[in-house]
Amino acid sequence: MTASFRYDVGILHLLVSPAHAYFGRAREGAADVPTTDAERVQLVAGKGIVGDRFFGKAAHMDAAVTVFAVEALESIAAELGTTPFDPLLTRRNVVLRGAELAPLLGHEFALESDGGLVRLKAGRPAHPCAWMDAVLAPGAHKAMRGRGGVRCQVLSDGVLLHGPAVLISPVPLDPSHAGAANLLRPSRLP
Repeated sequence: MTASFRYDVGILHLLVSPAHAYFGRAREGAADVPTTDAERVQLVAGKGIVGDRFFGKAAHMDAAVTVFAVEALESIAAELGTTPFDPLLTRRNVVLRGAELAPLLGHEFALESDGGLVRLKAGRPAHPCAWMDAVLAPGAHKAMRGRGGVRCQVLSDGVLLHGPAVLISPVPLDPSHAGAANLLRPSRLP
């Protein structure tokens, strides 16, 4: 990764859950599964977050970790005229403040926190599921389209911690666009 752009961000939440709450549960309703908002998470290259439901699952190796901008959730709440949502209900693993994520699609990037540096590759958008209407508010599923975050492959072992961090990107980002619904916008060239 040729890193030429550094952005101060905040790691607000680090979600770890050993089981799916929404996937494959249309009739039964959301599962009551343990979810941890961890102070620190350990990531393993090619596998994901230790203890998470996607860790080491072959079908998810290229998308084991979802990175999400809390500004997107704040924009959705404002558009729907609701009170702020609990970011953990979205089931995204790494919730950041101050990060435009759309231009990272297809690129390697890194998050550096007091725990060290973790390299990731943003492979595809994290599309919201219909459960967002039930767990957030009616209309949230549609409002979250194009701003559900990015699904990432873990490229290096490391630890992430809650708190201040630096996002290291090979492409320029605009933090003021963190809540915008534009994930399919192509990356800008430096």
